[in-house]
Amino acid sequence: MKRIIILGSSGSIGRQTLDVISKMRGYIKVEGLAVNSNVEVLKSQIKKFKPAMVSVSNFEAAENLKKWCILNNIKTIVYSGNESLEKIVTLSIVDMVLVSIVGAIGLKSVVAAIKTKKNIAIANKESIVGAGYYIVNLACKMGVSILPVDSELSAIFQCCNGEKKSQIKRIILTASGGPFYKYSKDFSKITVEQTLNHPTWKMGKKITVDSATLMNKGLEAIEVSILFGIPINKIEIVIHPQSIVHSLVEYIDGSVIAQLSNPDMKLPIQYALTYPERMSSNIKSLSLWKVEKLEFYKPDFNKFPCLKFAYFAANKGYTMPAVMNAANEVAVEAFLNKRIKFTDIVKIVEKTMKNHEILKNMSLNSFYQADLWARQYAEKLFEKI
Repeated sequence: MKRIIILGSSGSIGRQTLDVISKMRGYIKVEGLAVNSNVEVLKSQIKKFKPAMVSVSNFEAAENLKKWCILNNIKTIVYSGNESLEKIVTLSIVDMVLVSIVGAIGLKSVVAAIKTKKNIAIANKESIVGAGYYIVNLACKMGVSILPVDSELSAIFQCCNGEKKSQIKRIILTASGGPFYKYSKDFSKITVEQTLNHPTWKMGKKITVDSATLMNKGLEAIEVSILFGIPINKIEIVIHPQSIVHSLVEYIDGSVIAQLSNPDMKLPIQYALTYPERMSSNIKSLSLWKVEKLEFYKPDFNKFPCLKFAYFAANKGYTMPAVMNAANEVAVEAFLNKRIKFTDIVKIVEKTMKNHEILKNMSLNSFYQADLWARQYAEKLFEKI
C-alpha cells in the first residue's frame, strides 16, 4: 500500500486525486492533507479518508478546525501556518507527496519532501520553473522520482518511457488555446468572468487565467525542458482545441509518438499514483469517430506574448524564469481581484523581466531573493499602468 500526502487537497487537482484514490481501495492510504483556509471542504475529506494529520496555512481557520476535531472526537492532528507544510511532508511513513498547491509557495515543501526521500507527484509547475535544476539535482542525489501530474507532461513522460533521451528530435507540447486563441476583439476589455470560462478544462482560477494568456503553456515549456533535460529550442507549442492529443514526441528516425485520451485530469493523476503500474479506471474511453476531427494551429506569439517571455526566460536561465513566474503570479492575482486589466498582466511581467539583474547562482537563496524582488517590483507597477 502506498501512503500519500496531498498538498492542496481542497483545490481542483486535490479533489480529483481523492476521487481517484477512493476508487482504488486498499492501494493508497491518505496520511496527510493540506489546504490554505478551506476547512469546510477539508472536514469532509477528514471524515472520509481519516488522515493522521493535516496542515492549514490560515491560523484562524486552523483553530476552528481544531475545535471541530475535538467536538467530533476526531484524532487527526491539525498543524497551522505555511511552515506546517514542511512538517507533514517529512512524516516517516509517507511514500509520496502530491503537490497541487498553486504558486512558488510550494517550493519549500517540495524540497523538504525530497530531502526525506519521498517520491513527488508534481502539479505545481511554479516550483519547477523557479528552482527546477536544484530540485532535479536534489531528487537524483536522494534517489527519488518526480512524476508529472499535468496532462501534457504526463503525456510526454509516457511517450518517452523506455526511449533514449539522446534520440529525441523535438517535443510537441499541445495547448487548448484557452478562450481567446480566436478572439479578435479588444483584449483590454476582457473580463474576469470571460477569462475563467475555459472551453475544455475545469481548473483553479490562477491556472485558468494562465491558460487564457498562454502563460501556462510557457511555464510548461520551461518545466518540460528542466524535467526531461531537453533544450527549450527543441520544444514546440501547438494549439489543439479538442485537447485529445495531450502531447507528442518526435524521434530522430521521424517517428512521432503521441498520447491521446478524453480530457480528464483523473487519468494523469492515476498514472502518477500507480506508476510504474497501470490500473483499470472508469475514465470514459476515447471514440475517435465521435471526435470526428482533430485541429492544430500554430500559436501567435505576438497575440500571446507570454509565450515569448517564457522562451526568453528559459534562454536567459538562472533567476529569470523565477522572476517571470513571480511577476505573473502577482499580476494574475491583481487581475482576479479586478485591480488591473487583462492586458496589464503582460505589461507587468514584461517590465519586471526587463528590469531584473540576473543572479548567476543556482542556489535556493538566489531563487527566494529573485522571487521576492519580482513580487515587490510588480506590485509597484500597479500604480503606474
